[in-house]
Amino acid sequence: MLGLQYFSFAELWNPWQMMLTIAIGAVYLLLVGPKRSWFAGSKPVPVGKKFLFLLGIAVYYFANGGPLNILGHLMFSAHMAAMSLAYLVAPPLILLGIPGWMVRPLLAKKAIGSIIKGLTQPLITVVTFNMLFSFYHLPLVHDYVMTHYTIHTIFFLVLLVAAFMMWWPIIAPAPEVNGLSELKKMAYIFANGVLITPACALIIFASTPVFATYNDPQMWAKAMGYCVPANSQMLLDSFSGPEFFALLDPQEDQQLGGVIMKILQEITYGAALAYIFFNWYIRERAKDDQDSDGVVPNPIA
Repeated sequence: MLGLQYFSFAELWNPWQMMLTIAIGAVYLLLVGPKRSWFAGSKPVPVGKKFLFLLGIAVYYFANGGPLNILGHLMFSAHMAAMSLAYLVAPPLILLGIPGWMVRPLLAKKAIGSIIKGLTQPLITVVTFNMLFSFYHLPLVHDYVMTHYTIHTIFFLVLLVAAFMMWWPIIAPAPEVNGLSELKKMAYIFANGVLITPACALIIFASTPVFATYNDPQMWAKAMGYCVPANSQMLLDSFSGPEFFALLDPQEDQQLGGVIMKILQEITYGAALAYIFFNWYIRERAKDDQDSDGVVPNPIA
């Protein structure tokens, strides 16, 4: 029904990216398992933490290398779902799965530590990520990036780095580097939600379809070449254009894309706030219990 039956296994699943994802997962499991002794001060990694890392790289692969990537070239709403999963959902899961003892040796190296500290300054990260994310969704920028493959690859890699930078102050594996207090983390998340809203509003409330990639057959065929290495004219002869796969009117699809982006952003940031509050509550409860155990009752006069 979605039109995926017209594409080959290689086009749908991107075997090279699949193998890279599997390799990253295997190296991670090796480093937190049999080779953990390579790291000073290493400790056993809980199963839940390992699961979060593997889930994170799987989510990123599904969004940028799996069927959702093809769907994102057929429907704008699928593209927005893929963007949200790749840059709002996958990075925090991956960071949650990385133990602090794995990254501290890198941070101890003066040059690398200085770069990471500089790139993860909260004010820099919140502005950089939201500026890049919003800039990409300007119609002219979006259509240019989608139809110029080298720029597409570079921009999406830069956006991925910016996403990790943005999440670092909230859930850094080594919170001593640009980590924030709970109250500042909540304000930081709120700021992210506010800064991303104009891009969502532009998409949702536009009175006409604004992205030529999903409305102009020639532009669509050129953008499809990123996922399907075929002659543009052959794509047009076979499918006529994006309307061949359309389940919704172009404007409805565009509005749905903006809604999906906003909803997934709200769910992700809401989960982050719950995570922060839960950790704050556990720590404060433990502190209160410790204080109570150390109190010596006053004698009755």
